[in-house]
Amino acid sequence: MNSRRRFLKTASAAGLLGASGLMPALSAFPAHAADTTGYKALVCVFLLGGMDCHDTLLPYDQASYDRYAEIRAPLMQLYAGQPSGSSRDRSRLLELIPDNDADFGGRRFALPEHMSGIKGLFDSGSAAIVSNVGPLSEPLTKTEWDNQSANTPKRLFSHNDQQSTWMSSQPEGAQFGWGGRFADAVYNSGGVTDSTFLTITSLGNELFLTGDVTQAFQVGTGGPSELEILKFYEGFRGTPDGEEMYQRMRDHFEAMDFNRSNLIERDIAAAMNGAIQTNELFKEAIDQKTDFSALFPPNFLGQQLRSVAETISVRGLLGKPRQIFFVAIGGFDTHSNQATDLPGLHTEIDTGVTAFYESLVQMGLTSDVTLFTASDFGRTLAVNGDGTDHGWGSHHFVVGDAVAGRNIFGDVPPYDFGHDYDAGSGRLIPSTSVEQFAEPMGRWFGLNDTELLAALPNLGSFSAPSLTFV
Repeated sequence: MNSRRRFLKTASAAGLLGASGLMPALSAFPAHAADTTGYKALVCVFLLGGMDCHDTLLPYDQASYDRYAEIRAPLMQLYAGQPSGSSRDRSRLLELIPDNDADFGGRRFALPEHMSGIKGLFDSGSAAIVSNVGPLSEPLTKTEWDNQSANTPKRLFSHNDQQSTWMSSQPEGAQFGWGGRFADAVYNSGGVTDSTFLTITSLGNELFLTGDVTQAFQVGTGGPSELEILKFYEGFRGTPDGEEMYQRMRDHFEAMDFNRSNLIERDIAAAMNGAIQTNELFKEAIDQKTDFSALFPPNFLGQQLRSVAETISVRGLLGKPRQIFFVAIGGFDTHSNQATDLPGLHTEIDTGVTAFYESLVQMGLTSDVTLFTASDFGRTLAVNGDGTDHGWGSHHFVVGDAVAGRNIFGDVPPYDFGHDYDAGSGRLIPSTSVEQFAEPMGRWFGLNDTELLAALPNLGSFSAPSLTFV
């Protein structure tokens, strides 16, 4: 029955809508159902292709910057050749002064000038950075990596597999993501009567949002997916015989006359019926969305985040005290043209995230919604000429007033080769697992210890979470 239900969830979303170390500590706590009081939302911004962390959180103290510029001399020359000059010149970088500055022994860090909005959020305490995050099976040292004497994630450095591992702790072929598992916990707690609208994606039936109970509802930048043929017949409803034509077509897609005995066919028919009704329910709610004063940029990420903000604005009508959203942009596989392409991508992240935060200010939800970035992997510190190659660990942003902002959490490895986190060519061995990154967000979201262990299979192998919520 479970296999049939999973097949049904995939078929209904892809078919109809397409047509339209902590273990000992945690075990000491009693198990209770997920807390669903109030409203909270998580928003995952996935940067497809593997964003270069070395070219995002940049070195700023003179010694580190000079070594970075030496290693990346070919890339720095290409930045210098841009029409506006080099955005990687030290004088143009935006220095960060974190509250935990003393943790880095005099080392200093900066963001590129294209991320001035996120720099402002960091300075105001509304954003934090978690350094060197990546998939791990268990804690891993450089010696263990060199000797191949510890378990490591399967199929490292592969785009599809590492995207999947980020989302589910397993390579491509996994069934459930930790976002979906978080939503399952909300549903199983009895905090909601159904799983509809718990997880929402702008890109399709994403693994990250798929749980055993929950499945992602798809909302594009123009609203929910629709059956174009049904929309076509709706235009005839005011004409003679038009209403009958529309109702016949609607009955067909709702499978009103379906009476076959095959269980899978019956389930698919029921899913089609439910999907049409769910789309209409969402449309009725979204017609009452808030008009934001925040100026969302016209780029793809900006419009996805606008759609998320609009959906959050009708949370009361949708009746869900917890929601998880997934948005994404591509273009980060910068094997070439990095000096030309990455600044524009940084701008897209910055303007979209900043506008989204402003929309939360307007709704009074800055402490109730947490946005975070994720990506396939980081990239090598070594350059290949005009770009960089696939890495492993990477640095990520967490935005919202619930997080302990103005902090850089974790270990920022040296911008050099041969250190304790260097797997070769400046490819970073993660010092923070995805589970350690996700656990404090799940706890803030309301999950208990048992639910966190169920959602994050490798969590028990790690000793402490990576970031702090206030």
